Amino acid sequence: DAISGEHEIQIEGVRTELEAIELEDGAAVPKEFANPTDDTFMVEDAVEAIGFGKFQWKLSVLTGLAWMADAMEMMILSILAPQLHCEWRLPSWQVALLTSVVFVGMMCSSTLWGNISDQYGRKTGLKISVFWTLYYGILSGFAPVYSWILVLRGLVGFGIGGVPQSVTLYAEFLPMKARAKCILLIEVFWAIGTVFEVLLAVFVMPTLGWRWLLILSAVPLLLFAILCFWLPESARYDVLSGNQEKAIATLKRIAAENGAPMPLGKLIISRQEDRGKMRDLFTPQFRWTTLLLWFIWFSNAFSYYGLVLLTTELFQAGDVCSISSRRKAVKAKCSLACEYLTEEDYTDLLWTTLSEFPGVLVTLWIIDRIGRKKTMALSFFVFSFCSLLLFLCVGRNVLTVLLFIARAFISGGFQAAYVYTPEVYPTATRALGLGTCSGMARVGALITPFIAQVMLESSVYLTLVVYSGCCLLAAVASCFLPIETKGRGLQESSHREWGQEMVGRGSHNMGVTRSNSGSQE
Repeated sequence: DAISGEHEIQIEGVRTELEAIELEDGAAVPKEFANPTDDTFMVEDAVEAIGFGKFQWKLSVLTGLAWMADAMEMMILSILAPQLHCEWRLPSWQVALLTSVVFVGMMCSSTLWGNISDQYGRKTGLKISVFWTLYYGILSGFAPVYSWILVLRGLVGFGIGGVPQSVTLYAEFLPMKARAKCILLIEVFWAIGTVFEVLLAVFVMPTLGWRWLLILSAVPLLLFAILCFWLPESARYDVLSGNQEKAIATLKRIAAENGAPMPLGKLIISRQEDRGKMRDLFTPQFRWTTLLLWFIWFSNAFSYYGLVLLTTELFQAGDVCSISSRRKAVKAKCSLACEYLTEEDYTDLLWTTLSEFPGVLVTLWIIDRIGRKKTMALSFFVFSFCSLLLFLCVGRNVLTVLLFIARAFISGGFQAAYVYTPEVYPTATRALGLGTCSGMARVGALITPFIAQVMLESSVYLTLVVYSGCCLLAAVASCFLPIETKGRGLQESSHREWGQEMVGRGSHNMGVTRSNSGSQE
């Protein structure tokens, strides 16, 4: 006890002379942080010291598979709906409900999966959601009637709500300098998934039909389900839940795979605290961040999926003015009239999907230069500006350019939100924070068809004003976020002031072990 007390006094003396460090763009991580030689170290220190290597490359591919599967399950909605409309002679409202029920499932489950991931572990929550989605995804291929496929696709949506938790697990294993770039590059797997789904539909639909398309679309999920047993639990989560030995074993495994040395000394145990509690998102420290992020995620999905729906309408009409004149001469149409997707339709789907690649590249280039908040604000502003330019009676080529720029930036902004959200919340509420934000995004996706399709029938200009105005407000919300996470480590404990993980060595004075005996505060 006497030794422990002396040790504590000694470290307290050092702490008073230390100041927070914020890294400039391109600056190396300080040696005393990246490769600590003190008698104690945190998980953040170990992740920085071990660096990016073979383990992270494997994790990138595995996380990418989850995103690819998510994208395919979402893309299949635009292919399945017209097919069932014709084959089962469904009225328009039942076709729309088939899409909406997936978003309802995702909206209802996102917070639940976040809570499970914070309470029982990131790997546990992710594995359950993947096996759930795989099971009901394959089962929906055998649906005999409409009511069955409606229920089964709703259950698929319920499972997809947990897929974003792969980003939580992924971010917690990434060193600071690589985090933004790696999370953004996961968007490439999303784009690959949508392209692959369209190509799969081109070959499968004419010969084997939609049932086989549903079954084959579950292949990436099956691969992930097999490979996810390789996944370790997050070392940050293990430390927070008191499993110090398991956390050290995980860090040693990563160090061995990367061929890097482990930091010297003893791993600090975080103070035990409640995990996955909704009230923690509304503490004075995070209240405004949570509310602003909910609106930002809502606006992202609302605008992104709205643009996808608007693109088809605008391409068919030629420009906004043509839609306005066409509304005046609207003709009666049978709700059971149907048209199968043509080769030209599949080509258009491919082109609109490919427009997301430039958005990823632009966001990748600016996010570590101007910061997360400004990147999101810029993305919303460019989308809003392009939406207002659609008021002009431009030709088909200019229309295509404006739509592609708008989609590129809104998809890039979406990914910037995926970078920022896991970074801003502490380990105890990180999964729940991301889950609730994802749930708000699904609310936006659920509402947007009523604007992009129903409101468009009465006023195309009012529709564009709604999308443009929403994104302008989201740009302002991004600027008002109280925390900028660029150049910061992930926060381990909610009991610290934000960003204390990036102060000099020895500054772990709250909620951590204060002596070599391993006793907790």
